[in-house]
Amino acid sequence: MAKLLVVDDERNLRLVIQKELSRHAHDVETAADGEAAWEMLETHDFDVLLCDINMPRLDGMGLLKRIREKSGNPPEVIMLTGQGSVETAIQAMKLGAYDYLTKPYRIAELTALVKQAAEKKQLKTDNQRLRAQIERSKGSMPDIIAESPQMKEVLRLVRRVAPTDTSVLITGESGTGKELIAQAIHQLSPRADKPFIDLNCAALQDTLLESELFGYEAGAFSGARTRKLGLFELADGGTLFLDEIMEMPAQLQSKLLRALETRSFFRVGGVKKVEVDVRLVAATNRDPRQAVADGIFRSDLLYRVNSFEVNIAPLRERREDIEPLAQHLLQKVAGANPPVLTQPVIEALSGFTWTGNVRQLRNCLERAALLADHGRITIKELPPEVVYRTERPVVSVNFGSQQSGAVATFQNPGPTNLRDSEKQQIINALERTGWHRGKTAELLGISPSTLYRRLREYELETR
Repeated sequence: MAKLLVVDDERNLRLVIQKELSRHAHDVETAADGEAAWEMLETHDFDVLLCDINMPRLDGMGLLKRIREKSGNPPEVIMLTGQGSVETAIQAMKLGAYDYLTKPYRIAELTALVKQAAEKKQLKTDNQRLRAQIERSKGSMPDIIAESPQMKEVLRLVRRVAPTDTSVLITGESGTGKELIAQAIHQLSPRADKPFIDLNCAALQDTLLESELFGYEAGAFSGARTRKLGLFELADGGTLFLDEIMEMPAQLQSKLLRALETRSFFRVGGVKKVEVDVRLVAATNRDPRQAVADGIFRSDLLYRVNSFEVNIAPLRERREDIEPLAQHLLQKVAGANPPVLTQPVIEALSGFTWTGNVRQLRNCLERAALLADHGRITIKELPPEVVYRTERPVVSVNFGSQQSGAVATFQNPGPTNLRDSEKQQIINALERTGWHRGKTAELLGISPSTLYRRLREYELETR
């Protein structure tokens, strides 16, 4: 639906156009001449203006010139003209009119042109909003709470590396806020007015991950009917954030390395080289050096993505951040009038281990806010494990999942090698679920695609 203004000195024609366009769900106003239309434009916003050229007082050309001189976001103008005024209509397009129609015209033709003009106006409006949003965020940090020495050091490193084009690897446990740090690096960089594109490497299957990252040509595989641009292209000039990069399959790691080194790549099924200017920021909840030692991640790719490392300490090691974080998160989950945290609650939150870090703290506060009475959160609204500090054991091995740090009910029997430990955890989970892969992935807190990769790596595809 668009808001339209029809300007024509022929009353019957105005009413016919208003009636027909209203049938297409548009909000249609009318004016008898240019002066009347100008008065309406001064007080109301319209998406599309349908304007006759020959009118008393102020004609269509005079109205168009006024509109184009006016600052702001003027409507798209479609000129309605008689056969003898086509040259004038063309002149109007040179002055900025969207298009023109020669009388007599068909309603279907008019409605189609109105739809196109309204879409263009919407695109211009969206573009203005995005530019304003970028300007507001440019040079500013996202909401990052930094009361602890560890987080203050993280922000110092972010401010130092952001103005450069250096590749950054953000490490830390799941839920510590790695994506927020990546956004801060982008917003404080010269690329802030360009795209910030993010991709979770653990969330997609291997085949989908390549086409999502590099795009594909029409006919590259069954179902590829048209060309699709990959995230590398969409991030051109800006920042590409690869979350859980250590979960990327080995065959794709080599293609990523070449793309980063040459700043170019081929789409899937393509023969034309695509050149891009992209800054890479990556994140992982694994130990990068251990991942290389275990053969999970290429050492040469690690050196390429880890030109500068930023490590985020877990929440339990920066307890100074817990209370201000809780207050900040409570405002986000509870709205303008959040409930008050009582002192016993603050003490309970500050003393808890938070194996799920900020994500777990947010979930806890969301639950408490829903249960709170009389605008106060008391001990009884907190989960029992937070009150009594009886959090169940968690899997000590990070699987690079979206839900790492999920509570587990099984124990690691003791292998010390990271690879053996991970394999044993998977076997334990498979036994508990009767080798049901979907339930196993849920129990481990990892995506099914990550589990399938691990089963192939450890030759556990059959019972």
